[in-house]
Amino acid sequence: MITLDEQRRVLRWARQAITAAVTGQPPFVIPESELTDRLRQPQAVFVTLTKAGELRGCIGEMDFHAPLYRNLLGAAVAAALEDPRFPPVQPDELPAIRLAVSLLDPPVPIARPELFDATRHGIIVERGLHRALLLPQVAREYGWDAPTTLAAVCRKAGLPADAWRWPDTRLQVFTAFDFGESK
Repeated sequence: MITLDEQRRVLRWARQAITAAVTGQPPFVIPESELTDRLRQPQAVFVTLTKAGELRGCIGEMDFHAPLYRNLLGAAVAAALEDPRFPPVQPDELPAIRLAVSLLDPPVPIARPELFDATRHGIIVERGLHRALLLPQVAREYGWDAPTTLAAVCRKAGLPADAWRWPDTRLQVFTAFDFGESK
C-alpha cells in the first residue's frame, strides 16, 4: 500500500514534471533521496488532469514491469501534452489544473460480461486492432451501470456500443487505487 507521504510525493512529482514540460524547462528528475522502496516497485499508473471540474487530459502507462515513479513521469507529461482529445496544456492553465493519480492492478480476463462490476472494476475492451480502457472512477462519477459502462468503453475503442456482447470481443477488468490534489 502507498502511504499518505508517498501519495503527496507522487502528486508533487507529477506536477513538477508537467510544469517543466509545459514551460519548456529540462525534464524533471526525481531526487534519488526521495524514492522509497514502494515507489521503485513496478506499477501501472494513470494521471488525470481536470480544470474547473472538467477532464483536461488523461493518459496512462500500462507497463507493469517499469517502476511506479518512471510510469508516473511519463503519464503526467503525456496527459498534459499528448492526449489527442485536447490541445496541449498551456503555462497559464497550470494553476487551474488539478491532478489525480490511479495506481492500477494488473488486468485479468473475464469469461462473461456479467462478471464486470461497474462499481468496483475498470474495464478494457479489445477486438482486432480496437482497444480502449475506462478507469473504475468513470462509472462511479457518472453513475453508470455495467451495460452503460461497457457500451461507453466500446464506443471509446471505435466499436459499436454492443460489441461487448460479441463472442470475439475480449474483456479484462482491473481495480485501482485513486488519490489526487485537493481543490
